Amino acid sequence: MVVRQHGRVGAAIAVTLGLLVCGASVTGCAGGGAVADDAPSGTDAVRELHRVAGVLVRAGSSRTRTSMEMATGGTRVTIHGEGVYDYRARLGRLTVLLPRDPAGTEEHRPITELLSPGALFMKNRGAGVPADKWVRVDLATLSDGNLVTGGATDPYAAAALLRGARSAQYVGRAELEGTSVRHFRGVADIGLAAQSVPAVEQEPFRAAAKGFATAEVPFDAYIDDQGRLRKVRHRFSFVNGRQRTTVAVASTTLLYGFGAPVDVRLPASRDIFAGKIAEQ
Repeated sequence: MVVRQHGRVGAAIAVTLGLLVCGASVTGCAGGGAVADDAPSGTDAVRELHRVAGVLVRAGSSRTRTSMEMATGGTRVTIHGEGVYDYRARLGRLTVLLPRDPAGTEEHRPITELLSPGALFMKNRGAGVPADKWVRVDLATLSDGNLVTGGATDPYAAAALLRGARSAQYVGRAELEGTSVRHFRGVADIGLAAQSVPAVEQEPFRAAAKGFATAEVPFDAYIDDQGRLRKVRHRFSFVNGRQRTTVAVASTTLLYGFGAPVDVRLPASRDIFAGKIAEQ
C-alpha cells in the first residue's frame, strides 16, 4: 500500500496505521481560573467549553492517556496511548499500543507518535519501514484532520474541537481520579470549530468537516474547578470507504500531571522514510 494523499477517514487510518480502522477515545486536561456558578445555564456551559483550549495553553503542558474504540462486524477494537503534550508549542509524544490481530496471534510493537502542528510522525510503523526511520504524514492531506488517523486524538485538537460546541448541558458533579469535576454533555460542530480556531489551525478542521459522515460530534467533557479540561470523549462517524457504511468511533482523552516536562524533537529529514508502505 502506498501512502495516499487524499481519501476518506477510513482510508486515512488504513494508510497511517496500516493495520485496522480504529475507533478513538481521548481525554483532555488544562489549567485556568475558578468558575463561580457550579450549575451554569446552557449558554454559560457553551461559553465555558469554548474556553477550554485557551485554558490548556495557559496550563502549559500535561501528561495524557488516550483510547480509541470502534465496533465493526461484531468486533470491538481498542487502541491505547500514553504520553505528554506541550499546549503552547503544540508538540506531543505518545506511545500507541495496537491490539492483537483478529486471530490473536500477532503482537504489534508499540508505535511512537510525535504530534506537531502540521504533521504526524510515527516510528515502529512496520509494513516495510526500517526500524530506525520515521513515517511523516502531512495533516493537510488527511480527510479527518488527524482526529482519528493516528489511533489517538491530538490532545489540543480534542480541546479545540469544543470551540465548535453548539449546545451543551450541565449533567452534574463527578469524581475523576480523586478530583472533583463538572460533567458537561453536548454536541460540537467541526465546521464551527474550524471558524473559531486561529487561522493557522483551521485547515485540519476544515478537512475533517468534509471527511466525516457528519460534522456533528457528540461529546462528554469533564472540567475541574480551575476550568481545566480533565477528560473529553468524542463520538465520531465516518463512511467506510469499501462498504460505504457509517462507522462509529469513540475517542477519549484524559489529561493529568499538569506542568510535566515535555521534550519533543522532530526527526531530521534524513531520518524520515521516503519509500512506499507495504500493505499489512
